[in-house]
Amino acid sequence: MHTHSTRTADHPRLSRPSAVTDRPWLWASAPGFCFPLREAPATPHGKWLWFLPVRALDAGWRLVQEAVEDGKLGPGAKAATLGNPFGGDPTRRPVIVYTADCTDEDDVTRVLATLRALGVNDALPYKTDEATALGEYGDRTSLYTSPAGTTKVVRRTPRYTAPA
Repeated sequence: MHTHSTRTADHPRLSRPSAVTDRPWLWASAPGFCFPLREAPATPHGKWLWFLPVRALDAGWRLVQEAVEDGKLGPGAKAATLGNPFGGDPTRRPVIVYTADCTDEDDVTRVLATLRALGVNDALPYKTDEATALGEYGDRTSLYTSPAGTTKVVRRTPRYTAPA
């Protein structure tokens, strides 16, 4: 593991994805981790995806960023900035919360429950990094989904083969 020496929250400009246009992502790391990863992780990572209206992006990112940096969520998170060539709905940007192991359903559920406790009540898809690496985007790429306002995790059958 790498150490993370500065909290992004300590740098106001870096805490506002709506104000950043010179890089595609803002990152946050949990204690003992350094995101973005420089090497392949030992376990297959996955992530909860929260798509926010641009007007709510800064507040949503701040909420997730602080929880990650305080060690309450997964090992890392990122938020798409206005400099991100996001190919989806132009009025929304993703905030992505990683889990250390997409095959660890207890941890996937724990991170979801923490997001819900923080007030994230939208429907959320969960996708593996493998799906992203394979270029899988859009409908039917998520391994799990959680209906709005619940901690229920529904297993889906994605278009690709999930890690065993």
